[in-house]
Amino acid sequence: MGKAVEKWAKKRNHTIGNIIDIDNVDNISLQDLQKADVVIEFTQPKSAPENYKKCFAAGIPVVSGTTGWLDKKEEIEKYCKEKNATFFYTSNFSLGVNILFEVNKFLAKLMNNISQYQAEIEEIHHIHKKDKPSGTAITIAEQIMNNHALYTNWQLAETTIKQKDILPIKSIREEETIGTHTITYKSDIDEISLQHKAYSRDGFAQGAIIAAEFVKDKKGCFSMEDLLRDFQK
Repeated sequence: MGKAVEKWAKKRNHTIGNIIDIDNVDNISLQDLQKADVVIEFTQPKSAPENYKKCFAAGIPVVSGTTGWLDKKEEIEKYCKEKNATFFYTSNFSLGVNILFEVNKFLAKLMNNISQYQAEIEEIHHIHKKDKPSGTAITIAEQIMNNHALYTNWQLAETTIKQKDILPIKSIREEETIGTHTITYKSDIDEISLQHKAYSRDGFAQGAIIAAEFVKDKKGCFSMEDLLRDFQK
């Protein structure tokens, strides 16, 4: 993702001030961070929350696509507001995925009163991905739960699921797969599926750069929904 973000930043005529990775992260000071207009953060679940706090302390907007840290989301958003900082988070920067999100919410509302269909989610990613299920799959599950009265929680399908109100998520780690997400409603006689399949990381990187442009002079916590609303103005 770092290389893809760098490529798209340059395509959109931006300058890369610093590239921070595991080899030099301890040498980056607040002064180094403050040379940037925006920090784009794609790292690991364990390090992401502290990275956000460092950027908030430096007064630099953060755009992040790291997943697997959402148990600390409320804490991070509170800290962002306390510091009068800027934070843009989404589980997926792809425009196509965010269109899928909107269709997913609509379909869940439609299926709410059609009891013969059972929903399930499948996500496939490369073998290097640390978190399971993906943040995008969790977002999809939360959208279904918010719009379909039957489902109260989600659960990885690796374990036995007996309750009808539990939404199963099947997570597959397969070679170098970029990312595929499928929502399926099955009945005894047919099934309906929605799917997004990423062919490269370019869609995510382009979205991250556009998000960085969007938050540059803003304060607060933002998401792709805010960005898409801005497009519609």
